[in-house]
Amino acid sequence: MSEIERGRGVALWSQISGILAADIQKGQLRQGEQLPSAHELAQRFDVNRHTVRRAIAALEQRNLVRTEQGRGTFVQEQTLDYPISRRTRFTQNMRNLNVEADIEILEDAREIPPAQVAQSLGLDRHEHAYRIETISRADGHIVDYSTAYFPATRFNGLPAVYRRLQSVTRTLNEFGVNDYERKHTRVSARLPDATTARLMQQPASRPVLYVQSINADTRGVPVQYGITRFSGDWVQLVLMADH
Repeated sequence: MSEIERGRGVALWSQISGILAADIQKGQLRQGEQLPSAHELAQRFDVNRHTVRRAIAALEQRNLVRTEQGRGTFVQEQTLDYPISRRTRFTQNMRNLNVEADIEILEDAREIPPAQVAQSLGLDRHEHAYRIETISRADGHIVDYSTAYFPATRFNGLPAVYRRLQSVTRTLNEFGVNDYERKHTRVSARLPDATTARLMQQPASRPVLYVQSINADTRGVPVQYGITRFSGDWVQLVLMADH
Protein backbone atom coordinates (compact mmCIF):
# COMPACT_ATOMS: atom_id res chain seq x y z
CA MET A 1 0.00 0.00 0.00
CA SER A 2 1.34 3.42 -0.97
CA GLU A 3 1.76 5.88 1.91
CA ILE A 4 1.86 9.66 2.02
CA GLU A 5 4.43 11.63 3.98
CA ARG A 6 3.32 14.33 6.34
CA GLY A 7 5.43 17.35 7.20
CA ARG A 8 7.52 17.40 4.03
CA GLY A 9 5.96 20.55 2.60
CA VAL A 10 3.84 18.87 -0.09
CA ALA A 11 0.06 19.07 0.29
CA LEU A 12 -1.57 15.75 1.13
CA TRP A 13 -4.05 15.99 -1.75
CA SER A 14 -1.15 16.54 -4.17
CA GLN A 15 0.66 13.46 -2.86
CA ILE A 16 -2.49 11.35 -3.18
CA SER A 17 -3.08 12.63 -6.69
CA GLY A 18 0.49 11.72 -7.62
CA ILE A 19 0.19 8.21 -6.16
CA LEU A 20 -3.05 7.52 -8.02
CA ALA A 21 -1.62 8.95 -11.25
CA ALA A 22 1.33 6.58 -10.88
CA ASP A 23 -1.06 3.66 -10.35
CA ILE A 24 -2.81 4.59 -13.60
CA GLN A 25 0.41 4.98 -15.57
CA LYS A 26 1.73 1.63 -14.30
CA GLY A 27 -1.52 -0.08 -15.28
CA GLN A 28 -2.43 -0.96 -11.71
CA LEU A 29 -5.60 1.01 -12.39
CA ARG A 30 -6.69 0.10 -15.93
CA GLN A 31 -8.60 2.17 -18.50
CA GLY A 32 -12.30 2.21 -17.67
CA GLU A 33 -11.74 0.75 -14.20
CA GLN A 34 -13.60 2.31 -11.31
CA LEU A 35 -11.52 3.90 -8.58
CA PRO A 36 -12.19 2.99 -4.94
CA SER A 37 -14.80 5.17 -3.27
CA ALA A 38 -13.87 8.41 -1.50
CA HIS A 39 -14.44 6.62 1.80
CA GLU A 40 -12.08 3.78 0.83
CA LEU A 41 -9.39 6.20 -0.38
CA ALA A 42 -9.73 8.27 2.77
CA GLN A 43 -9.10 5.11 4.79
CA ARG A 44 -6.19 4.07 2.61
CA PHE A 45 -4.38 7.38 3.03
CA ASP A 46 -5.72 8.20 6.52
CA VAL A 47 -7.14 11.56 5.43
CA ASN A 48 -10.59 13.15 5.29
CA ARG A 49 -12.84 12.93 2.25
CA HIS A 50 -12.35 16.58 1.35
CA THR A 51 -8.64 15.88 0.78
CA VAL A 52 -9.53 12.88 -1.39
CA ARG A 53 -12.00 14.93 -3.44
CA ARG A 54 -9.31 17.54 -4.07
CA ALA A 55 -6.93 14.84 -5.26
CA ILE A 56 -9.58 13.43 -7.61
CA ALA A 57 -10.30 16.92 -8.98
CA ALA A 58 -6.60 17.28 -9.80
CA LEU A 59 -6.68 13.98 -11.70
CA GLU A 60 -9.75 15.16 -13.62
CA GLN A 61 -7.91 18.34 -14.64
CA ARG A 62 -5.15 16.12 -16.06
CA ASN A 63 -7.82 14.09 -17.91
CA LEU A 64 -6.71 10.91 -16.15
CA VAL A 65 -10.11 10.16 -14.61
CA ARG A 66 -13.76 11.05 -15.13
CA THR A 67 -16.49 11.25 -12.49
CA GLU A 68 -20.02 10.11 -13.31
CA GLN A 69 -22.72 11.38 -11.00
CA GLY A 70 -24.29 8.55 -9.06
CA ARG A 71 -21.78 5.96 -10.31
CA GLY A 72 -18.30 6.95 -9.19
CA THR A 73 -14.90 7.85 -10.64
CA PHE A 74 -13.33 5.91 -13.51
CA VAL A 75 -9.94 5.84 -15.20
CA GLN A 76 -10.28 7.77 -18.45
CA GLU A 77 -10.07 5.61 -21.56
CA GLN A 78 -7.72 6.52 -24.37
CA THR A 79 -9.66 8.45 -27.02
CA LEU A 80 -10.42 6.58 -30.23
CA ASP A 81 -9.99 8.77 -33.33
CA TYR A 82 -12.85 7.91 -35.68
CA PRO A 83 -12.35 9.30 -39.22
CA ILE A 84 -15.37 10.59 -41.14
CA SER A 85 -14.83 11.02 -44.87
CA ARG A 86 -16.70 10.55 -48.14
CA ARG A 87 -16.25 6.78 -47.73
CA THR A 88 -16.72 6.17 -44.01
CA ARG A 89 -16.70 2.42 -43.27
CA PHE A 90 -16.82 1.18 -39.66
CA THR A 91 -14.99 -2.10 -40.26
CA GLN A 92 -12.24 -0.42 -42.27
CA ASN A 93 -11.85 2.32 -39.66
CA MET A 94 -11.41 -0.28 -36.91
CA ARG A 95 -8.96 -2.28 -39.03
CA ASN A 96 -6.91 0.87 -39.68
CA LEU A 97 -6.86 1.58 -35.93
CA ASN A 98 -5.80 -2.01 -35.25
CA VAL A 99 -8.63 -2.69 -32.82
CA GLU A 100 -10.93 -5.69 -32.57
CA ALA A 101 -14.46 -4.70 -33.55
CA ASP A 102 -17.90 -6.28 -33.60
CA ILE A 103 -21.47 -5.22 -34.37
CA GLU A 104 -24.53 -6.37 -32.43
CA ILE A 105 -27.86 -6.18 -34.22
CA LEU A 106 -30.54 -5.13 -31.73
CA GLU A 107 -33.64 -4.88 -33.91
CA ASP A 108 -34.90 -4.52 -37.47
CA ALA A 109 -38.31 -3.50 -38.78
CA ARG A 110 -40.14 -2.54 -41.98
CA GLU A 111 -42.05 0.68 -41.39
CA ILE A 112 -43.07 4.08 -42.69
CA PRO A 113 -40.15 6.23 -41.54
CA PRO A 114 -40.29 9.69 -39.94
CA ALA A 115 -40.91 12.51 -42.41
CA GLN A 116 -37.31 13.79 -42.27
CA VAL A 117 -35.95 10.32 -43.04
CA ALA A 118 -38.40 9.80 -45.91
CA GLN A 119 -37.49 13.15 -47.43
CA SER A 120 -33.75 12.46 -47.10
CA LEU A 121 -34.15 9.07 -48.82
CA GLY A 122 -36.40 10.51 -51.54
CA LEU A 123 -39.36 8.36 -50.49
CA ASP A 124 -43.02 9.14 -50.99
CA ARG A 125 -45.13 9.73 -47.90
CA HIS A 126 -46.44 6.16 -47.66
CA GLU A 127 -43.32 4.29 -48.82
CA HIS A 128 -41.68 1.91 -46.37
CA ALA A 129 -38.10 1.75 -45.19
CA TYR A 130 -36.14 -0.81 -43.24
CA ARG A 131 -34.88 0.35 -39.85
CA ILE A 132 -31.92 -1.46 -38.31
CA GLU A 133 -30.64 -0.74 -34.78
CA THR A 134 -27.07 -1.75 -33.90
CA ILE A 135 -24.42 -1.40 -31.21
CA SER A 136 -20.78 -1.25 -32.34
CA ARG A 137 -17.86 -2.13 -30.10
CA ALA A 138 -14.09 -1.77 -30.35
CA ASP A 139 -11.86 -3.72 -27.97
CA GLY A 140 -14.91 -4.29 -25.79
CA HIS A 141 -15.83 -0.59 -25.55
CA ILE A 142 -19.14 0.65 -26.94
CA VAL A 143 -18.29 2.96 -29.84
CA ASP A 144 -21.78 3.82 -30.98
CA TYR A 145 -25.48 3.06 -31.01
CA SER A 146 -26.84 3.46 -34.53
CA THR A 147 -30.16 3.60 -36.33
CA ALA A 148 -30.00 3.08 -40.09
CA TYR A 149 -32.82 3.38 -42.63
CA PHE A 150 -32.82 1.84 -46.15
CA PRO A 151 -35.48 2.16 -48.90
CA ALA A 152 -37.52 -1.07 -48.63
CA THR A 153 -38.70 -1.22 -52.26
CA ARG A 154 -35.19 -0.99 -53.68
CA PHE A 155 -33.64 -3.31 -51.10
CA ASN A 156 -36.35 -5.90 -50.58
CA GLY A 157 -35.31 -8.35 -47.83
CA LEU A 158 -32.27 -6.29 -46.75
CA PRO A 159 -32.40 -7.09 -42.99
CA ALA A 160 -31.88 -10.83 -43.57
CA VAL A 161 -28.88 -10.11 -45.78
CA TYR A 162 -27.45 -7.66 -43.23
CA ARG A 163 -27.86 -10.17 -40.40
CA ARG A 164 -25.90 -12.69 -42.48
CA LEU A 165 -23.12 -10.33 -43.58
CA GLN A 166 -23.09 -7.78 -40.69
CA SER A 167 -21.67 -5.14 -43.01
CA VAL A 168 -23.50 -2.30 -44.76
CA THR A 169 -20.96 -2.27 -47.60
CA ARG A 170 -21.24 -5.98 -48.34
CA THR A 171 -25.02 -5.93 -47.91
CA LEU A 172 -25.43 -3.11 -50.44
CA ASN A 173 -23.06 -4.95 -52.78
CA GLU A 174 -25.52 -7.86 -52.73
CA PHE A 175 -28.14 -5.46 -54.10
CA GLY A 176 -25.89 -4.14 -56.87
CA VAL A 177 -24.60 -1.04 -55.07
CA ASN A 178 -20.88 -1.43 -55.65
CA ASP A 179 -19.91 1.88 -54.10
CA TYR A 180 -21.48 4.69 -52.11
CA GLU A 181 -20.34 7.99 -50.62
CA ARG A 182 -21.28 10.21 -47.73
CA LYS A 183 -23.53 12.90 -49.19
CA HIS A 184 -24.32 14.73 -45.97
CA THR A 185 -23.09 14.75 -42.36
CA ARG A 186 -24.37 16.79 -39.43
CA VAL A 187 -22.66 16.53 -36.04
CA SER A 188 -23.96 17.84 -32.71
CA ALA A 189 -23.54 17.10 -29.01
CA ARG A 190 -26.62 16.30 -26.98
CA LEU A 191 -27.71 14.47 -23.86
CA PRO A 192 -28.87 10.91 -24.54
CA ASP A 193 -32.44 9.80 -23.98
CA ALA A 194 -33.10 6.99 -21.51
CA THR A 195 -32.89 4.24 -24.15
CA THR A 196 -29.60 5.53 -25.56
CA ALA A 197 -28.05 5.89 -22.09
CA ARG A 198 -29.09 2.33 -21.19
CA LEU A 199 -27.83 0.77 -24.42
CA MET A 200 -24.55 2.69 -24.33
CA GLN A 201 -24.14 1.90 -20.62
CA GLN A 202 -23.56 5.49 -19.63
CA PRO A 203 -25.30 8.07 -17.44
CA ALA A 204 -27.94 10.30 -19.00
CA SER A 205 -25.90 13.30 -17.81
CA ARG A 206 -22.98 12.52 -20.16
CA PRO A 207 -23.39 13.93 -23.70
CA VAL A 208 -23.07 11.83 -26.84
CA LEU A 209 -21.90 12.91 -30.29
CA TYR A 210 -25.02 12.79 -32.44
CA VAL A 211 -24.29 12.28 -36.14
CA GLN A 212 -26.93 12.36 -38.87
CA SER A 213 -25.76 11.19 -42.28
CA ILE A 214 -26.95 10.33 -45.79
CA ASN A 215 -25.09 7.89 -48.03
CA ALA A 216 -25.75 7.86 -51.78
CA ASP A 217 -24.75 5.58 -54.66
CA THR A 218 -22.56 6.68 -57.57
CA ARG A 219 -25.60 8.21 -59.29
CA GLY A 220 -26.30 10.35 -56.25
CA VAL A 221 -29.41 8.39 -55.22
CA PRO A 222 -29.69 8.03 -51.42
CA VAL A 223 -29.30 4.45 -50.16
CA GLN A 224 -29.02 4.96 -46.40
CA TYR A 225 -30.01 7.49 -43.75
CA GLY A 226 -28.18 7.08 -40.48
CA ILE A 227 -28.34 8.37 -36.93
CA THR A 228 -25.23 7.43 -34.97
CA ARG A 229 -24.70 8.25 -31.33
CA PHE A 230 -21.00 8.09 -30.45
CA SER A 231 -19.63 7.86 -26.92
CA GLY A 232 -18.33 11.37 -26.20
CA ASP A 233 -15.67 10.15 -23.75
CA TRP A 234 -14.39 7.27 -25.84
CA VAL A 235 -14.65 8.58 -29.42
CA GLN A 236 -13.21 11.67 -31.10
CA LEU A 237 -14.55 12.35 -34.59
CA VAL A 238 -11.96 13.36 -37.17
CA LEU A 239 -13.30 15.04 -40.33
CA MET A 240 -11.03 14.09 -43.21
CA ALA A 241 -9.99 16.55 -45.92
CA ASP A 242 -11.89 14.73 -48.67
CA HIS A 243 -15.19 15.10 -46.76
